Amino acid sequence: MYGKYRHSVDPKGRLFVPAKLRDELGEAFYVTLGLDKCLTVYTQASWDSFMEKYNAVPFYQLGTLRFLLANVVKCEPDKQGRFLLPPDLRAYANITQNVVFVGQGTHAEIWDAETYDQLEQVQLNPENLLSAMKELGF
Repeated sequence: MYGKYRHSVDPKGRLFVPAKLRDELGEAFYVTLGLDKCLTVYTQASWDSFMEKYNAVPFYQLGTLRFLLANVVKCEPDKQGRFLLPPDLRAYANITQNVVFVGQGTHAEIWDAETYDQLEQVQLNPENLLSAMKELGF
C-alpha cells in the first residue's frame, strides 16, 4: 500500500475507504492504535502475521502490547465503502473530521489531517530524505 488519501468522518463516525486501498485492504481489515497518535490499519494477512509474533511473546513481556489488542476493531465496509471508526480510536488519534490515509507498504495509517500535515511539514526535508535513503541502502 502506498500514497496518501484525504477523506472525512461523517456525523455518524463512519469513514470512507479510499478506492485505491479498498482492493488491497480486502473485505475485512483491522484498525488499532498506531505510533505518533495515529491509527494503524492491517489487512487480514498482515494482522495474522502480527498475531503470530504477538502470540510468541512470553506473557510477562506483553506490557503495552496488550493495549493494541484491547483497542483493535475488525472493520467490514458497507456497500459504499464506509466503516465505523469507534469514538475511542478517534479520540486516541485526535480525529474529529478530516483524515489522511497513508499507505505504509504492508499496512496503512489513519491520521488527523492537521496533525499529519504538521508532521509532514517538519519531517519532509532533504536531510531527512537522504538519511532515509541511506538507511535503505540507496
